[in-house]
Amino acid sequence: MDIDVFAAVHARDWERLDELVRRRRSLDGEEIDELVELYQRVSTHLSVVRSSGQDPALVGRLSALVARARSAVTGAHASAWRDVGGFFTRVFPAVLYRLRWWWIGTSAGTVAVAAVTAAWIVNDPDVLHALGTPESMARYVEHDFANYYVENPAGSFAAQVWTNNAWVAAQAVIFGVAFGLPTIAVLAMNGINIGMAAGMMIAHGRGDVFFGLILPHGLLEMTAVFVAGGVGLKLGWTIISPGDRTRMRALGEEARAAIAVVLGLVVVLFVSGLIEGFVTGWVHVTWQRIGIGVVAEALFVLYVFTVGRRAYLAGETGDIRNAPQAVPVA
Repeated sequence: MDIDVFAAVHARDWERLDELVRRRRSLDGEEIDELVELYQRVSTHLSVVRSSGQDPALVGRLSALVARARSAVTGAHASAWRDVGGFFTRVFPAVLYRLRWWWIGTSAGTVAVAAVTAAWIVNDPDVLHALGTPESMARYVEHDFANYYVENPAGSFAAQVWTNNAWVAAQAVIFGVAFGLPTIAVLAMNGINIGMAAGMMIAHGRGDVFFGLILPHGLLEMTAVFVAGGVGLKLGWTIISPGDRTRMRALGEEARAAIAVVLGLVVVLFVSGLIEGFVTGWVHVTWQRIGIGVVAEALFVLYVFTVGRRAYLAGETGDIRNAPQAVPVA
């Protein structure tokens, strides 16, 4: 093997790896993948050069380069708490703000479906009677709806609704890869279910009970589901229309941002679960219950449109911007 020819052929890979290692703290997701790939490739080059035994100087140069690349790929991570703080002060709110029109539109559409469903039930006695017998309907509006929030211990009930809502939100995002169609179905079913409950309660003169029990936790809870739905629809639309990016690159960037949203919504839904478990059925003054829900919703919106807007304008997109010193290697 002519070692000079070998070096000339692969010099560009070595130079590129050296550049990525030097910039390892500011790499985006695509460049991290490239770093890992080049590290593996140059490690193979080092083995070839070593086995030839022709150029000790080149062996030393490549050994140093591979060692630095290995440190960048597998070295110890810096501060985990700093990463967590950065996630909630930059990444998560920036994605929420960037995709705000998607989830605001999703909110409006789902609420419209719920309102139409409720109005249909209230204004058409045949539809109302089709939902159940008079006895079962009376039991639902007089007892079952309100009792749902207090029939189990607050702690276990909060954990149950948190798990369920987190799963619904995750489904709304994940189903986006199927062009968003299953996401639309999930959102539509949520809207119809809310509308059915509202319609039955209002038709029996219990609208005050419905809104007094659904608003405390429902404002934040449904906003989280709407956010997940909007992100899922954006993911599906990216597959259909990637813009000036390649389809795989666009999908990768939006999928990484979607994962960030799912992780952040776990915390948001945890808060709404606490409200549902410890406030909705247990705080007996209606205006106090609703007030807690309104404050939680207002804080979320303020978080998105202040912290999120600031992070977005600073260039945060939700994709990987800073390469961690610990990168998984396949």
